Amino acid sequence: MTAFLLPQDWRTALQAALTTRETAALQGFLDAELAAGKTIFPPQGAWFRALELTPLDKVRVVILGQDPYHGPGQAHGLCFSVPPDVRLPPSLNNIYSELESDLGLPRPRHGFLEHWARQGVLLLNSVLTVEMAKAASHSKKGWEPFTDAIIAHVNDKAEPVVFMLWGAYAHKKAANVDSSRHLLLKAAHPSPLSAHNGFLGCKHFSQCNAFLVSNGHPPIDWILPNVVR
Repeated sequence: MTAFLLPQDWRTALQAALTTRETAALQGFLDAELAAGKTIFPPQGAWFRALELTPLDKVRVVILGQDPYHGPGQAHGLCFSVPPDVRLPPSLNNIYSELESDLGLPRPRHGFLEHWARQGVLLLNSVLTVEMAKAASHSKKGWEPFTDAIIAHVNDKAEPVVFMLWGAYAHKKAANVDSSRHLLLKAAHPSPLSAHNGFLGCKHFSQCNAFLVSNGHPPIDWILPNVVR
């Protein structure tokens, strides 16, 4: 059965979630898809890239997506992010438009968001895999309760965390967040189909940094370096 190779800190925290019937069924489903020769994104070694880059004790912000990009070469384990040489997806273009409007930041030349992840921004999708060219093809296969458990452990942190939930799908995760302790920000999805219905102009990035500073934490440096190493 497909092994879920998580970083040790997350594996310890998620031990109960790793042993549920839902997770076993998910692993069986993924095994069958791979055995059938189907192309799954991101590559198996990147399924938990968000957890590798952002340890549990370092999480300060959570940005939640739905499922990975389903085009070749796009998904690499961080929601909304693409490798440096890949054309910007429309949703990420709108995220950059909001950054420019909210904080006056110059538009990056690439869509590689690891700089955010390394500062404690957990770039998590609700569903961590997808079949090529078939959006949402791995939804309701077992990923959702697993990522619920991730959100629940972040919610249990003593330090206040900012949760940015974009779109109705992400809003469902709000049930796992104590908004009396954490900052819960909701907006429409940045997709071109919905961005003008409340994402553009939401000012989540400035609200996030103001909340972090007010709680004695440094702000996130949202400026992405144009030279990617």
